Amino acid sequence: MLKDQLQNKINSKTKPLGALGLLEEIALQVGLIQQTTAPFIARPTIMVFAADHGIAETGLVNPYPQSVTAQMVLNFLNGGAAINVFTQMNRLQLIVVDAGVNANLSHLEQPNFIQAKQGMGTVNYLTAPAMSMDLALSCIKKGKELVTVVAKDGTNCIGFGEMGIGNTSSAALIMHAITGTPLAECVGRGTGSNDDQLNTKINTLEKVASLHQLNSLRHEPLLLLSAVGGFEIAMMVGAYLAAASEKMVIVVDGFIATAALLVAVQMEPTVLNNCIFAHNSNEQGHANMLQYLKAKPLLNIGLRLGEGTGAALAIPLIESAVAFLNQMASFEQAGVSTASE
Repeated sequence: MLKDQLQNKINSKTKPLGALGLLEEIALQVGLIQQTTAPFIARPTIMVFAADHGIAETGLVNPYPQSVTAQMVLNFLNGGAAINVFTQMNRLQLIVVDAGVNANLSHLEQPNFIQAKQGMGTVNYLTAPAMSMDLALSCIKKGKELVTVVAKDGTNCIGFGEMGIGNTSSAALIMHAITGTPLAECVGRGTGSNDDQLNTKINTLEKVASLHQLNSLRHEPLLLLSAVGGFEIAMMVGAYLAAASEKMVIVVDGFIATAALLVAVQMEPTVLNNCIFAHNSNEQGHANMLQYLKAKPLLNIGLRLGEGTGAALAIPLIESAVAFLNQMASFEQAGVSTASE
């Protein structure tokens, strides 16, 4: 059995059993994903989906103006964001996707920028569903297409990031609906909210949850996306589904990226087999999300930026796990005695 072969290969390396900790579990998982005892990481990529949320225009859930989303997309394309620094440092491909930014970005023609706009931001879900069912399906389809393209280009390891003012609110609502966690325990500060703003955010989202009867949508992922999702979140759902289908190693970032994964897992539970969790975000609710998914994050360093930054920092650890499996000497090769000897 492949699992036994991989475990024997891991155990035969010149180290005490289990001495490389979580790296040993990652080596095993990557081998199982790729169905080989000699796995490899090729053209690792971070794909960042950007979109706006109608709720953000009210100012009730976010201290920053909605225009920051478009400004940050320009920052990504100009190389000035944290995700640019980390992807360059770790030799990762970076792709930025306009999934639905509320600005005309059609003049931008950088090779790593994909225009896939589904609309100028979602509808304010305080008054109506965020998007139609057709738009939710269109986003999922586009996310699948984008990942299929990079898979054909040779990428077998991918992480997803996001940018969208107000998207922690969508993520909190999705978490509440799927996990059943009380909404107040799902809602965090997001981008810089103070205590008063946080209370307003919680009260606003309680109204949203009641309006859309989110407690009845746990097993209705498409209805849930339609009610309170974002274009970037829905596109990420499709991206997860395609990445698993393409037998990619999927590196899961923080709170919003994990909320999208919750939806993807509702649609196809086996997606989880391909997922390695980059970090435990400092955003309230993420630790409970990870616990719900029985996930073991690689890092716990207080990140809560988004953009795929946690995934970009974690990929070198995954590469290290694969490297030790392939390059580290066995006891027999090194002529080192085992404990029993």
